[in-house]
Amino acid sequence: MSTVSFTPLASAPAHGEKPPKFSGADFKRWQQKMLFYLTTLNLSRFLKEDPPVVVEGDSDTQRRTAVDAWNHDDFLCRNYILNGLDDTLYSVYSSVKTAKELWDSLEKKYKTEDAGIKKFVVGKFLDFKMIDSKTVMSQVQEIQIILHNLLAEGMEINEPFQVASIIEKLPPMWKDFKNYLKHKR
Repeated sequence: MSTVSFTPLASAPAHGEKPPKFSGADFKRWQQKMLFYLTTLNLSRFLKEDPPVVVEGDSDTQRRTAVDAWNHDDFLCRNYILNGLDDTLYSVYSSVKTAKELWDSLEKKYKTEDAGIKKFVVGKFLDFKMIDSKTVMSQVQEIQIILHNLLAEGMEINEPFQVASIIEKLPPMWKDFKNYLKHKR
């Protein structure tokens, strides 16, 4: 008599990891994580869609059923977002009626604050100047990080501008090489 062993089937893949609670800092990162999470739950469309409208006296049960289903899923989406907020923010935004209104109001409040980050990154780029006491490679890496942050903030800088700006930021001891690079075709 032979023994048969059974291996349990793997369970269904888990949804995306729930993002950490948003407390008011680094909105863009939280928003991207929350959008991914809601997408894995098939709820992200409620961030863009307006609720369907039912006309008074409409007896179409199929339409009413569709509206009820939409309201239920919007309720889920709205509450996933609310539960992704810190308790103090939850209290502020819990009265918002739909997921779209909630998402839009969070964007309006916190993307405006991110505009200050853009100004900070631009200022950091403009102020950056290489010095003789550090290696050029470490300073090139610093400016590459600043350029990456500019791109991450949605500011496009073409490659010739990036190259010219790095040449301009070379340390004073590199004056001859800097001139050579400027006039090289």
